[in-house]
Amino acid sequence: MKQTNKKYILTRYSLVVGLMLLFSGFIVWDMIKTSVIYSDDWNRKADSILTSEVPIEPERGKLLADNGTVLAANLQYYTLRIDWFTAGIKDSVLMKNIDPLADSLAAFDKSRTAAQWREKLLTDRQRILDNTKRRNRAYRVFGRMLSHSEYERVKKFPFFNLSKNKNGLYYERESKRCKPYGSMASRSIGSVGKDSTSSTLHGRSGLEMALDTLLYGKPGTAKRIQLTNSIVKAESVPAVKGYDITTTISVALQDIVETELYNMLHETDARWGTAVLMEVATGEIKAISNLEWKENLGDYGEGRNNAVLGYEPGSVMKPISMMVALEEGVVDNIDAPIQTGTSWMYEGRPITDPHGGAQLTPRQIIETSSNIGMSKITVKRFGSNPDGFRQRLEKMGFFEPFHSGIGGERTPYFPKLGNARADRVALTRMAFGYSTLIPPLSTLAMYNAIANDGKYVRPHLVKKLSREGQPDSIIPIDYIRRQVCSPQNAQKLRIMLRDVVWGSRGTARKWVQDDKVEIAGKTGTAYTISPDGHYGTQKRLAFCGFFPYDKPKYSCVVLMLGANRGAGASSGMVMRNVARKMYARGFLGSAPDYQAQAEKNDAAVQGAAQATLYASASKRVTSNVKKGLSLTKATVFRQPQPVEKGVPNVRGLGVREAISRLENAGLCVRFSGTGYVVEQSLAAGAAFTRGQVINLRLIH
Repeated sequence: MKQTNKKYILTRYSLVVGLMLLFSGFIVWDMIKTSVIYSDDWNRKADSILTSEVPIEPERGKLLADNGTVLAANLQYYTLRIDWFTAGIKDSVLMKNIDPLADSLAAFDKSRTAAQWREKLLTDRQRILDNTKRRNRAYRVFGRMLSHSEYERVKKFPFFNLSKNKNGLYYERESKRCKPYGSMASRSIGSVGKDSTSSTLHGRSGLEMALDTLLYGKPGTAKRIQLTNSIVKAESVPAVKGYDITTTISVALQDIVETELYNMLHETDARWGTAVLMEVATGEIKAISNLEWKENLGDYGEGRNNAVLGYEPGSVMKPISMMVALEEGVVDNIDAPIQTGTSWMYEGRPITDPHGGAQLTPRQIIETSSNIGMSKITVKRFGSNPDGFRQRLEKMGFFEPFHSGIGGERTPYFPKLGNARADRVALTRMAFGYSTLIPPLSTLAMYNAIANDGKYVRPHLVKKLSREGQPDSIIPIDYIRRQVCSPQNAQKLRIMLRDVVWGSRGTARKWVQDDKVEIAGKTGTAYTISPDGHYGTQKRLAFCGFFPYDKPKYSCVVLMLGANRGAGASSGMVMRNVARKMYARGFLGSAPDYQAQAEKNDAAVQGAAQATLYASASKRVTSNVKKGLSLTKATVFRQPQPVEKGVPNVRGLGVREAISRLENAGLCVRFSGTGYVVEQSLAAGAAFTRGQVINLRLIH
């Protein structure tokens, strides 16, 4: 029996040894194949890996305002992690530092007390170390990413300030495109995202997309190099940083335009609004705002870029039609009367005119916005050749793209017309702004030419390209046409546009007149088309013009959808309020430069030893400032006592909010000093006249 067992054991042992020898033979054979037979193939593969080039993504350039203020830039953000399995972490060192570390964390992140931070760190560490099945080497300290300044602060905390092999602390860095001014001009600035094929960051909309080839830069390359214990990447061709692009946007003017548009949208319960402010002589777009109602926010937010999308413009088209008539010689004397009436049957289709009369001069046709008058003038020249009207506009450069730098820009659309009855009827509609699609920016460019003695300047958003602070190229003033109309005809058109605001029958006389800034412009109303293809009841309301009238410096267009009042009382008042604020802040050469003074105020605040926040009508403002600047302690002034009527009470407010509140009330503001308001020359609640000057004294 024993002999049988011994034989059985030896057989099993021999089988196991045989299998081990066979397995070892396979290993030896594979080693021979790898190191001898196929060694050349493996060497070539290793060489290809070590010599392959890895792309280096370039740093994306910044988008800057006209004064160099950053509108969009890449910032580094950090996810802070701890590898609790790091061999150098000593329990004695951790326990010695845990209390001061918890205190520092509680001061930095107030979501937990020092005791809660202490318990969290120790409990989480022990749980991770006890879990033998899954070694979590990526414990996340904070639930959010840290900015560079926050990361620099946190790594100086007790225990975190030790070397990496003693605390296990490390970070994951990510570059994010940031807009310091938040939603302001956000749609025009645009957005970036990773390319689906190359995973590189490129512009997706707005300026980021339109200028992507300049902002992106040039990728570099790096090669892998074998060291004793690792493979490293060595740069062979350095990446070239993208251009920093200085735009034409003025942060101060953008703030004024966006604020006034936002306020009017709220006041009139409109669906959306767009506004563009442009410098007459240069075509520089100084401000552009696109706001629309957001159901999810319950408020207005940055919307699609309606400034460059085509819409039926309504009566803001009439001055452009009148320009054609003047250039064609159909109209010469703008004070010569034309038979109009209140109804005109043309080609079997009636044109009614609530603003009409038995006869009107060309000046009065624009002043009263007469559909019949503008149609009769246009038919007189182009009735036998309806498409000649479109061709004349084409010759003037009206349909040429601007290449303004605004993403999604479209050109005006006018259908080609034949000589049928329907085409002749369409011609009359085009003359007063229907049967066409014209972007507000295109309308603005023509009005800007009227203000600019007929010089048709190209609207643009890009001012300068630079790298590492050194200018590379400056974008010159460009003209679509040196003269879209003669200076004499431009002067006649300016007179007509002034009548709209200042004439006794002007359609904007009740709302756009201002005793400080003389504005000229034109109202326009167009009904929207409903899904069934017919005109509905909702209106688009426009105002386009320029100021000051005697020496035009700025042109502006405002378009709103669905406001509960007329064009002059909605879009026209936006432009009036913008002009009024620009006057009060010195942009029209009427007062000391508000922006320069504001920058001094900002510098004074930044230099303060302890943060002081001035009073504000909005608690959100104070909260955002404290959060944005990571302020743990701050003195906040009490809000001024409100008054029911008369001069607003602004004592305690910062200069920006004080000026905004007083200007909205109709006062012209002067101030001295820096900081917050301690004295106002007109007592709170006192009666005043619009345009009256109020002096503020500020201290810091």
